[in-house]
Amino acid sequence: MAQGSGGGFGRRSLLQGAAAGSAALTLPVLSGAAPAQARSGRPGADWGVQVGDVTTSSGLVWVRADRPARMVVQTAATESFRNARTWHGPVLGAGTDFTGVTSLHGLPAGEQIHYRVLLADPDDPRRSGEPVTGTFRTAPGDRRQDVRFHWSGDLAGQGWGINPERGGYRVYEDMRRRNPDFFLCSGDNIYADNPITEKVTLPDGRIWRNVTTEEKAKVAETLAEFRGAFRYNLLDDNLRRFNAQVPTITQWDDHEVHNNWYPGQLLADDRYTEKDADVLSARSLRAFGEYFPIRTLRPDGGGRVYRVVRHGPLLDVFVLDMRRYRNANSPDRQTDDPQGILGAEQLRWLKRELSRSHAVWKVIASDMPLGLVVPDGKTDFEAVAQGDPGAPLGRELQIAELLRHIKHAGITGTLWLTADVHYTSAQHYAPERAAFKDFAPFWEFVSGPLNAGGFQAVKLDGTFGPEQAFIKAPDRANTSPAESPQYFGEIDIDGGSGELTVRLRQEGGEVLFSKVLQPGRVGQ
Repeated sequence: MAQGSGGGFGRRSLLQGAAAGSAALTLPVLSGAAPAQARSGRPGADWGVQVGDVTTSSGLVWVRADRPARMVVQTAATESFRNARTWHGPVLGAGTDFTGVTSLHGLPAGEQIHYRVLLADPDDPRRSGEPVTGTFRTAPGDRRQDVRFHWSGDLAGQGWGINPERGGYRVYEDMRRRNPDFFLCSGDNIYADNPITEKVTLPDGRIWRNVTTEEKAKVAETLAEFRGAFRYNLLDDNLRRFNAQVPTITQWDDHEVHNNWYPGQLLADDRYTEKDADVLSARSLRAFGEYFPIRTLRPDGGGRVYRVVRHGPLLDVFVLDMRRYRNANSPDRQTDDPQGILGAEQLRWLKRELSRSHAVWKVIASDMPLGLVVPDGKTDFEAVAQGDPGAPLGRELQIAELLRHIKHAGITGTLWLTADVHYTSAQHYAPERAAFKDFAPFWEFVSGPLNAGGFQAVKLDGTFGPEQAFIKAPDRANTSPAESPQYFGEIDIDGGSGELTVRLRQEGGEVLFSKVLQPGRVGQ
């Protein structure tokens, strides 16, 4: 893929520079002790750096310190940091688990930004640790500049954690080498309800060995345990190296709290002493906002996960939250359901923002699939579809309202990206195959997991007329990453033609399926 202007900073030098810079990211202390008790000396940033919610002119830089520290960020156009700009960030302390975010603004559009984070003693600025470096591209201001991004989800699930013998979270290195502009994580960034044990015996007798920590030895209930679950993934070299180079757009789903949770639920799970899902989700959301740079979870951001991230003239990403505003899981066959899976307020927001969007492509980042039947026990359902192929019922009513709005408002260029089901597939939805017909055709693409168990394919629900153009899934439940490939999706948008190409890839980079979509059209 041809890149747009980047100050002469090529793909090869970027990969070499990121690999060299990552050498400073030493493996963090595994102890569950507070950072200030773990070390003495100058502040360190062993957990790496991240950038999130990047636009044409802004971005958020994240870091975690190993003790109280003042965060300082420097940005420049080159690796030499000549004529660097300095950004004074917050003091990092125990109230945020020693994490913090500095907001960058006034950045040049479509350019490579080099940054470094310095942590200084709050009482003596002369005592600072070694800087940790990273780089990212701002969103293009010019439609002629290409865009590439990846998406996937589901990390450290079903007890499959960081396995050093396998090389850890290898899929992140596969994605990093393809040098995307950003990564969309479609949820299940942690499995708060899945402890990580030292070893697991595979069906063929091999032993899977995990890196373990105190917090991941049990289900997460306390704020400290949720923080530890988010921190666990940052022990992986591949992920820290990826974070230093690739900005993120992050959403959440059920396993940030508990499998298939919904507001108001009381857990029937003997592993928990705290069974109120609302209490657990509040603790998880706090930790989630501490460990990812998300603009709407900053103190002045409204305290919500759903948002739109505008990535230049070619692309807007509409990040949904199908967890925090949903109604209770049920047989889902009610004929009136204003709350649905999004909640009334989020649905109004989504319709309004889609109507306002001038981007060529409008990606709806959904943490759950639309037409795949995802059960919750014997009688209830977890996602949108409930297996009845007839007219919309239950949560389908809200999706029907949204699809009708997209058609009648003349909104073009929508496609849905999701993860959740632990396999990869492509579905095309069309009214001529559907029970509900008042919508324009669209595509939904599924990818994942990143490092979790693989699962068998689920059934399709005919209400919106899905037809599966591709699927790859294991033939049994919870196949380990050593037995079943991990998956990620790739989107390329050509700056010249506006064409969007979707590629479903598996670990190692092999393309399993591709589809080219034309801008401004429906019925593809």
